[in-house]
Amino acid sequence: MKKMTYGEAIREGMRLKMQENENVYILGEDVGAFGGCFGVTAGLIDEFGDKRVRDTPISEGVIIGCAVGSAATGLRPIAELMFIDFLTVGMDQLVNQAAKMRYMFGGNISVPMVVRLPGGGGVSAAAQHSQSLEAWVTHVPGLKVVFPSTPQDAIGLMLSAVDDDDPVMYIEHKAMYGMKGDVDDVITPIKLGVGDIKREGTDITVVATGKMVHDALKAAAKLEKEGISVEVIDPRTLYPLDKEMIFKSIEKTTRVVIATEEVKRGSFAGELAAIISESCFFNLDAPIKRVNALDTPIPFAPNLENYVLPNDVDIYNAVKEVLA
Repeated sequence: MKKMTYGEAIREGMRLKMQENENVYILGEDVGAFGGCFGVTAGLIDEFGDKRVRDTPISEGVIIGCAVGSAATGLRPIAELMFIDFLTVGMDQLVNQAAKMRYMFGGNISVPMVVRLPGGGGVSAAAQHSQSLEAWVTHVPGLKVVFPSTPQDAIGLMLSAVDDDDPVMYIEHKAMYGMKGDVDDVITPIKLGVGDIKREGTDITVVATGKMVHDALKAAAKLEKEGISVEVIDPRTLYPLDKEMIFKSIEKTTRVVIATEEVKRGSFAGELAAIISESCFFNLDAPIKRVNALDTPIPFAPNLENYVLPNDVDIYNAVKEVLA
């Protein structure tokens, strides 16, 4: 077992796949000598050269378009966007091309590409650099979506994402890049669509994603002192979703809170609530409760940003409300 930060784990996952397969390459703004906006690709250009770690113009449409074209012709690109917020610029190439090509060509073509999408708030990056937009990509058939919350999950999911023959959206929370965690000495892929129970419990289930997993664990530790046993479920892959793991947990606890950093309106958390309601309604002893950001753009000022974003206290209060 060794210690690694979340950012280092993402880099190591990419490095291992680049060592293994010469068709894997990285492209994005300042991913070369600069090492990427958050330093995640630092040093890779020294090991693999500028043909496989390619700086691009400031154009997310070009980045996604190049990734789609090169994936369709046999390469396995890893495209980095500086912020998930900029995905809007590459949306046509992603949604109308990458996600549809396998289906429109009768299964005779694959598009094995990964798009790294730094998301989330908490770093005073303001309204255009702090959004949590996972609902945009989970809504589109043809795209797979992962969202690791630990270094171990980050590296394991990267290995599987690069190997996958479909476009995989790899969401990473920018506030967790420096977070350290244990990583196995022998790195193995984590299969897409397999969730993880981060903490076992019996009284209530909290389904959380990304950074909210850690807020859920903080809340669970506090609630344990009050005699409340919380099970924390991390889906890790938003699509395909490990529904069975969530359903089994709710069958045991009969109560559920969903915690994501998104704005509640139109959120992936809403989709989770609908899935649970459709399949587990008669197992529930209380209404489903969602914990999300307030319905507003993310402010720049730290005190306002902290007010808008959900945290462990919100999860704590939601659990108490559901159990009341």
